[in-house]
Amino acid sequence: MTTTATTTVFSNARMVLPTEVVSGALAVSGGRIGAISSGPTAEGTFDLDGDYLLPGLVEIHTDNFERHLMPRPKVQWGPLPALLSHDAEVAAAGITTVFDALGVGEADPESLRGSTWGRTLEVIDACVAQDLLRADHHLHVRCELPAPNTIDLFAPFRGHRRLSLISLMDHTPGQRQWENIELARIYYTGKKGWSDAKFERRVAESAQQQADYAVPHRRFFVDYCAAHGIALASHDDTTVAHVTQAHAEGASMSEFPTTLAAAQAARALGLANVMGGPNVVRGGSHSGNVAASELARHGLLDILSSDYVPSSLLGAAIQLVSDGLATWPQAVAMVTRNPARAVRLDDRGALETGLRADLLQVRMCTLPDGTRHPVVRGVWREGRRIL
Repeated sequence: MTTTATTTVFSNARMVLPTEVVSGALAVSGGRIGAISSGPTAEGTFDLDGDYLLPGLVEIHTDNFERHLMPRPKVQWGPLPALLSHDAEVAAAGITTVFDALGVGEADPESLRGSTWGRTLEVIDACVAQDLLRADHHLHVRCELPAPNTIDLFAPFRGHRRLSLISLMDHTPGQRQWENIELARIYYTGKKGWSDAKFERRVAESAQQQADYAVPHRRFFVDYCAAHGIALASHDDTTVAHVTQAHAEGASMSEFPTTLAAAQAARALGLANVMGGPNVVRGGSHSGNVAASELARHGLLDILSSDYVPSSLLGAAIQLVSDGLATWPQAVAMVTRNPARAVRLDDRGALETGLRADLLQVRMCTLPDGTRHPVVRGVWREGRRIL
């Protein structure tokens, strides 16, 4: 890269602009995007050699940090090494803005979501203050409404300057994501390491906890978001009634709608539909719910999230292009501009003059079987190279 005191120019790039892909050059000055020009460019710049130049990816829902904090059931890892590993992984996936999704509310004291998050938040703040992180980190608090301790465990997040998104969850077996209880059994006994006896006991307890806590807890978090200007998302909407309630409460997103009807209702009411990248890459939901590609075919897919695989964010966007379900600008918007707007970050998410110079260099490689995959070759946040 050739850099003057104030300006860096990326040349010979296939730039994915909001409405078209243009070959040319892009200038960066003071951490912001300057001039964007098409056609041949002068020598003496950073030559991308025909690679794609995208806005840095914006990830609003990833469980990846939790995965590093608890790499095995009942094994809790230190917050600093977990954060640094998570940060490096998301940056390598092309993510320049990440909302670390941390769950609150769980009756099981051995779980992450049944523990306090105070120490973890202190570590995030310390790392940001010392400029140790590659990505720009925000907080997404996932609130399990039927859990008795949800509001108590939310206490460390109150007033936290990085808290930008709250989602309302209800994982009671028999509804929403887990309409099929046997699929819930496979998940909890497999990923969480529960015994069948523990699963049966928790299913028996869950209905009563939902009746006791879901409504008052939901009211608390809806009111908190309204009072503090926090973006609100519903989670696993299954019915039109679920979406209608979320809209009335001020939600801007429907995360992982489980049915086509719910996604259609969300679109009609102006909520952005969020689906998982792994759902696209794998060809369907691991919970047996509606496929993200099905929403894309109906023009209902607005935002992609990497969910539990950071690299799936870019991979899913390119998969939609390969499958003819989206153009390059449309697919890239699902992982950049659309999520940024949904969480009120209007200073990033597109290759446009004046926006943050969060940039991603991508080369398409072809494997022996003929499939094409994106490879991240460089990542910049506010004009500074982080990968």
